Amino acid sequence: MKRICFLVDSIFTIGGVQRVTAVIAKALANDYDVTIVTQDQPSAKDTSLYGLQEAPIHYEFFRFPVLSSVKKSFYRSYSILYRTCLYRLRGEHDWFLQRWASDLYAHSSFPAEQRKPMVNILRQGNYDVIIGVHAPLAVRLAAVRKQLSDVRLIGWVHNSFEALFDTGSFYIGPERKRHYVYQLRKLDETIVLCQHDADSYRSYDSATHPRVIYNPLTLVPGSPSQGTSRQFLAVGRFSHRHKGFDLLIDAFSMIASECPKWTLHIVGEGVEESLYRQKMKDYGLEDRIFLHPFTTQIQQYYSQAQVYVLSSRWEGFGLVIVEAMAHGLPVVSSNLPTSKEIMGDTGLYFENGNVKELARRLIEATQLDWPAESAKAIALAQRFHISRIINQWHEIINKS
Repeated sequence: MKRICFLVDSIFTIGGVQRVTAVIAKALANDYDVTIVTQDQPSAKDTSLYGLQEAPIHYEFFRFPVLSSVKKSFYRSYSILYRTCLYRLRGEHDWFLQRWASDLYAHSSFPAEQRKPMVNILRQGNYDVIIGVHAPLAVRLAAVRKQLSDVRLIGWVHNSFEALFDTGSFYIGPERKRHYVYQLRKLDETIVLCQHDADSYRSYDSATHPRVIYNPLTLVPGSPSQGTSRQFLAVGRFSHRHKGFDLLIDAFSMIASECPKWTLHIVGEGVEESLYRQKMKDYGLEDRIFLHPFTTQIQQYYSQAQVYVLSSRWEGFGLVIVEAMAHGLPVVSSNLPTSKEIMGDTGLYFENGNVKELARRLIEATQLDWPAESAKAIALAQRFHISRIINQWHEIINKS
């Protein structure tokens, strides 16, 4: 039986990536020996969070050693130097120097004091396949390619190409784009979540060939919506700017008087909650907009809603769209490539960040032929059933 390892930042906290990783790990545990190596504290272990207790999964806890301030300064200085060289070497004739600078940056930004403990815990597991979840861990896995030369290494990138590398990115940014792409080449496979991202990597670097595997529906749907509640629903973490709930509240305020019986429900938690509550107060809509905490019983909100809204400024994969459609909800979404790939012409799209256009789409959603659109949504969601997605993972794992 093959031994599979997922290398993750966290598995015992609330988040979309954690939930998807848990679902895939549980499904693979039917055929392989699966271990999750996580940076969570051992005290955080809670296998009930995503039903992980349902599968015979092993857990290893690992933390990268903290460097001294002197060593941090030393490595940071060299990292800045190599990163600057990499960013400025742009000509085709500089390709050798670009790779040289990238490899040096990989060592200065991920020094031996941190690399060796990670290699040790991964070597101890005698894994046949190691999957680095998220771009930063995938790149760290690439940095130890030589030490794990007999293991199949896979990077699983959950953020969109633009979210990772565009100017103003909260994650990586354009100055490290070339480094990440060069390092990902060292892996046996890089998995991305939509065809648009795969095309973006290939357009940037023709030697990069990522594989597309969609995220599966990660929950058992509750009762289908009856489409009579006059509730808009949005779900996601209240992280800075990401989900665009600020835009959604602004848009709802523009249609509140025109649609007096409609309410907006947002399920999530995070740092922007105070911003949302202030907007609700400023608009005088505290009795029309409701913020709900995260719950493991999210199905109840989908079942009660009438229309789902994805107002995100960026997404790696709009899993909540699939969840909403599985409950029969029509979807209003920003015109993200991943949303269009998931829904095709069944979605109601608005220009990303355009509040006025979002408001117009919300009004259109109140006037839909709801039963017909609901039936389309349920049928479309079947494309993302775990049984279809897991077969693609088997192909990746068993590829020689």
